[in-house]
Amino acid sequence: MSLQGRDLLAPLDFSIEEIDMLFREAEGIIASPRDYAEACKGYLLATLFYEPSTRTRFSFEAAMLKLGGQVIGFSEPNASSASKGESIADTIRTVECYSDIAVIRHPKEGAATVAAHVAGIPVINAGDGGHHHPTQTLTDLLTIKRQKGSLGNITVGMCGDLKFGRTVHSLIAALLRYHGVRFVLVSPEELKVPEYVREELKNADYTETQDLAGSMPDLDVLYMTRVQKERFFNEEDYVKLKDRYILDMAKLENAKSDLMIMHPLPRVNEIAPEVDKDSRAMYFPQAKNGMYIRMALIMALLGVTV
Repeated sequence: MSLQGRDLLAPLDFSIEEIDMLFREAEGIIASPRDYAEACKGYLLATLFYEPSTRTRFSFEAAMLKLGGQVIGFSEPNASSASKGESIADTIRTVECYSDIAVIRHPKEGAATVAAHVAGIPVINAGDGGHHHPTQTLTDLLTIKRQKGSLGNITVGMCGDLKFGRTVHSLIAALLRYHGVRFVLVSPEELKVPEYVREELKNADYTETQDLAGSMPDLDVLYMTRVQKERFFNEEDYVKLKDRYILDMAKLENAKSDLMIMHPLPRVNEIAPEVDKDSRAMYFPQAKNGMYIRMALIMALLGVTV
């Protein structure tokens, strides 16, 4: 089984078996990081970030550097020839002249697919608009698996912006492949999952509700999300919805003792800082797992072994 030369554009691009292979590699890295310190020596990663990012960009850069490789790229479109009107296709064709693998984040859906179509190197989608964020999905799956032991027979609550939240859309698609996963979708009416996600869920066990506190006792995983200001056309609509759900210790009183509280970050105010000290808060370990799974992914797409 090999992923060498492949692209990762959507959460279902890899089979369950291929994802399990990445998990095993990531676990190996976590157990013995020094064994991987020169795994990608001589390789170069290009990061093309047309949209702001902290965790995703830093974790990809840290992943490549910890593997002994190097990184080039830009962190905003104004720092690239995109500001002069260069197309994504021309940018990736140029970038592949200098690099071995590329990561792209873009505000428009399908941008990574366009890049992958013309590129001669592996392309990783680091988020395209409100569409997909597959490496965050791998991060989330690894985090759940490490904490729960498996990805089946769990009840997953997703709360907040389920309309524009690409991490939610990707995670739902991925978890639907595992047995016995039940979803509780908590959001205001205006931010319910879009119709294409509801279509994917049509044969699944799921509930839509606006009641976070009432849903809490059933949950094994709670995936909080921020209301994304950058996806709104109307400031007034954002202000009306941004504080609808705030997770605090009072809401956790009836939660399971082994509940996992996750968040793709950045957090605004949807999780109170007091929750950070609770042993069930997994969002910072989740961010660290993102680096490990991206290390495993980079190695797999480059065909590198240790």
